[in-house]
Amino acid sequence: MTSPGLLLKPLLDIPAIRAGDDLVQIVLAGLTRTDDWLQSGDVLVFAQKIVSKAEGRTVELASVSPSERAHELAKQTGLDPRLVELILQESIEVIRQRRDLLIVRHRLGFTLANAGIDASNVDGAGHVLLLPLDPDASATRLRSALRQQTSIDVGVLIIDSWGRPWRVGTVGCAIGLSGLPGFIDMRGHPDLNGRRLQRTVIGFADELAAAASMLMGQAAEGRPIVLARGVPYERREGTARELLRPESMDLFR
Repeated sequence: MTSPGLLLKPLLDIPAIRAGDDLVQIVLAGLTRTDDWLQSGDVLVFAQKIVSKAEGRTVELASVSPSERAHELAKQTGLDPRLVELILQESIEVIRQRRDLLIVRHRLGFTLANAGIDASNVDGAGHVLLLPLDPDASATRLRSALRQQTSIDVGVLIIDSWGRPWRVGTVGCAIGLSGLPGFIDMRGHPDLNGRRLQRTVIGFADELAAAASMLMGQAAEGRPIVLARGVPYERREGTARELLRPESMDLFR
């Protein structure tokens, strides 16, 4: 672990992202505008929306043909049946439902509302945005391209805003990462009194995601990329998938 002192800095004046845009060049241009540069140990945090947009994950609802199951759930929830169809296509299980909401297990293993499909900050009426096909792979590609362009090996984190059971409000959560740990296993480390920790596992990537999310904002802030410097844990190769609790350990379903 390095000395404490975490700096979070949003890149400013990021343009609207379109399918096919080069996010690495957008990062480098953003750094140039602030007279900054990447350093060893830095982490770049990307909002899911710009990664999904760049990867062409926008869907026009008019192009979707709802199934019988989608129509049934649409009647129960009041959601657009075309949206419900996309939610079903992106999911492996519907866990709970109520008015305007489906809680599902996403094909990536996440449990979240409406499969993470969202229309906010998406250009064009009747369009919605899906999560990246493989956010860990997206993070790895961004990291590799950044290393090729700068010769600096930074960590990359892709985050989304999720609600939580029993708590009000959304927080930033890691959905893809490369070059940094998903969790930090502190079991066996001594506490201040010398007692060995028995169960402490830190959701490191989610903690960093939540911190960066505060700077990104949730509405019209336009700050979808954050530079994190002084991250207080050693780097290792990790994935967002390692943060998923196995179903055998899920005590609430």
